[in-house]
Amino acid sequence: MSEDAALGGIMSERRQLINLAYRLLGSLAEAEDAVQETYTRWYAMDPAQQAAIESPGAWLSTVASRVCLDQLRSARARRERYVGEWIPEPLPDPTGDPADRVTLDESVGMAFLVVLESMTPAERVALILHDVFRYPFAEIADITGRTTGACRELASSARRRVRAAQALPTTPAAQRADVVRDFKEAWAAKNIDALIGLLDPDATAIADGGGRSGAILHPIEGAAEIVRNLVILEDRLRDLTILERTVNGQPGLVAQQDGVTVSVYAFDVVGDRIRRIWAVRNPDKLRAWGADGD
Repeated sequence: MSEDAALGGIMSERRQLINLAYRLLGSLAEAEDAVQETYTRWYAMDPAQQAAIESPGAWLSTVASRVCLDQLRSARARRERYVGEWIPEPLPDPTGDPADRVTLDESVGMAFLVVLESMTPAERVALILHDVFRYPFAEIADITGRTTGACRELASSARRRVRAAQALPTTPAAQRADVVRDFKEAWAAKNIDALIGLLDPDATAIADGGGRSGAILHPIEGAAEIVRNLVILEDRLRDLTILERTVNGQPGLVAQQDGVTVSVYAFDVVGDRIRRIWAVRNPDKLRAWGADGD
């Protein structure tokens, strides 16, 4: 195999690695760093060492998984120092280089990613590698440094967390989109009664400003309190434009001020009511949305 062909084969794995790392870390920026570190380790080997690796793609995925596991362990300490609530980085519809695109499916839905944040690093890695990427438990054991049986139990424990968080029936995509659209229109019209009617009475809203942008530091509970804060936000941010956008593959909203994305909203819709809202306002997590939110 020529050197160019070998390089092309190695770099063709980038999209798979980005998809793996984003699901493991919940941050596109951290995923890109993990993939960069993985390639750095590959190119640190001499040609003879590289040639001895039977499956470079499998080697890269294994190394990327280990890098992510290390990042998850250190991230737990960093997020304890994070200002306010930490929400996974929201993803827009894919654009740009296909090698850098994350495939948008149920495993990157905001509700699922938030559940992953409640898991231990080992649980998260076992669940994602086995249930999403179909790794055998023997390989996961090698990555995590645990036994095959322990990895089975980790994945089982992670599944129980997911089932507990998703106990309510799934709302069809078209119905979710209608609810989010109605919410946008009621917000634009400042129709307080309509907004409250679209929210579950026990709805929760969580905002992530990361200390970089104004955001309430604790979850907001109850439909009326959520709506009150939305109205305050619009009064404080003049000329706020609300746009319908896909967020992590599901119906969401983007708030722009002077053409710049200042907030991205993801929703958990059950039936015809919104149960949870995640508002990401930390500008470090909005870089993928560009200047105009497209």
